Amino acid sequence: MSNHKNLPGRGYRKGISLPELFEMFPDEESARLWFEAQIWPHGPVCPRCGAQDRVKSVQNRKPMPWWCGDCRRHFSVRIGTVLEQSHVPLRKWAIAIYLVSTSLKGVSSMRLHRDLDVTQKTAWFMIHRIRESWAHERSELFEGPVESDETYFGGKKKNMPLWKRKKMGTALRGLYGKAAVHGVLDRPTKQVVATVLPTNEVLVVQKAVKAAVTRGAILYSDEGTPYRHLPGYRVESVKHSAYEYVRGPVHTNSLESFWATMKRAYIGTFHHLSKKHLWRYVNEFMGRYNIRDEDTIDQMKSIARGLLGRRLTYRDLVS
Repeated sequence: MSNHKNLPGRGYRKGISLPELFEMFPDEESARLWFEAQIWPHGPVCPRCGAQDRVKSVQNRKPMPWWCGDCRRHFSVRIGTVLEQSHVPLRKWAIAIYLVSTSLKGVSSMRLHRDLDVTQKTAWFMIHRIRESWAHERSELFEGPVESDETYFGGKKKNMPLWKRKKMGTALRGLYGKAAVHGVLDRPTKQVVATVLPTNEVLVVQKAVKAAVTRGAILYSDEGTPYRHLPGYRVESVKHSAYEYVRGPVHTNSLESFWATMKRAYIGTFHHLSKKHLWRYVNEFMGRYNIRDEDTIDQMKSIARGLLGRRLTYRDLVS
């Protein structure tokens, strides 16, 4: 057996080939049973009243194959999840989850529209619904050492119309109109927390750090102003302006690698990330990064379980 350390990429992970995927989900019934196993690991539960003892299977009722004797209503595994009121077959949802979990740089709605034979509008809505599985607040703070850094998303100055370039002038180092995203990477756990910021002001960045990192932790950063006066943390910085990127353990290279993946996805997959939905994309890349060491089937199960208790309507998405 070969040493997994010598394999390319994350070769120690067990993936799923396309033939294996279609053997797992040969029909709609197999997909339904798989989703039920993830959402209800201990048997079917009524999503409305929480009853389990008086739940029974109903024959010849495919949309709602379960009956609750307490609230006397039919239900399915979709009820109480982000898949509620979706008419897309569960088999296509399982394939979409596979594509989202295995695509390092994300999946465009155009690709999903072609691969699943659904409209582009439906594909776009499906991807945003899947992203909801990662839209949760982290309850525990990182204890460090951590890396902290910001990045910016938006168009390049040279591609902007002339009126915008004139308005922008030379101020803000080319950051006019761009959205700021702050990230913290915990080295011991290799987990990332990333947040879209309303502004890149000092107090806003510091607040994001305090929301993710416990006080007293070692924090590695660049020489940015928010980190020069950050009380309660042991801050060590590298001077990127002086072409210093590594000084022993002091660097932000791991977090920069996370940003690089998002930037490549921005350029090569999505081409445009609106400020309105940017936080959804950030959640996707953060969520996928944090489970990157798991086998593909475990990543898919994690996403499926994350769909429970969430709801996203198309009206809310576009409002």
